Amino acid sequence: MSSVRRSLSITAIGLFAVGALGVGVSTGTAHASVSECVGGANGFADIAYNKTGTVVSGKTVDLGGGRRAELHTGTVAGFKRGWAIIRGTTKKGDRVWMDWTKTATRGGWMQCGPFTVQSDGLTNTSAAQKTSDDADYWFRACGQIVGGATKCGAWW
Repeated sequence: MSSVRRSLSITAIGLFAVGALGVGVSTGTAHASVSECVGGANGFADIAYNKTGTVVSGKTVDLGGGRRAELHTGTVAGFKRGWAIIRGTTKKGDRVWMDWTKTATRGGWMQCGPFTVQSDGLTNTSAAQKTSDDADYWFRACGQIVGGATKCGAWW
């Protein structure tokens, strides 16, 4: 029984590590709802659709078609926060969101969004969440272009 548990634990750790690298394997369950991250819900702050900050190095994902989802940080409502933004040659209907977790090493996260681009050439953002030095507190930017696959950057 001990070797079965050890094998399952090693498998779970391996799957989590692959997911953490942004390779496409997910861990836990994502809860997807715009309402869970706007209007101050769950500590999120609403931001302008074109709000930019400092791009988090190595956490941008190429969505194809000249578009990308980037993870940004900056000061919002007096706190350092992170958010996702879709940029590039965007098209109406492209979507962006930010996955966020406070339980990274135990699986599970919340999807903040999706937020939809309203017109060709415009950006859009997710809501912004406070950052933390806690090892279980992670973010990643995700997006989907019209007719394309969902893609997510690496966790930060």
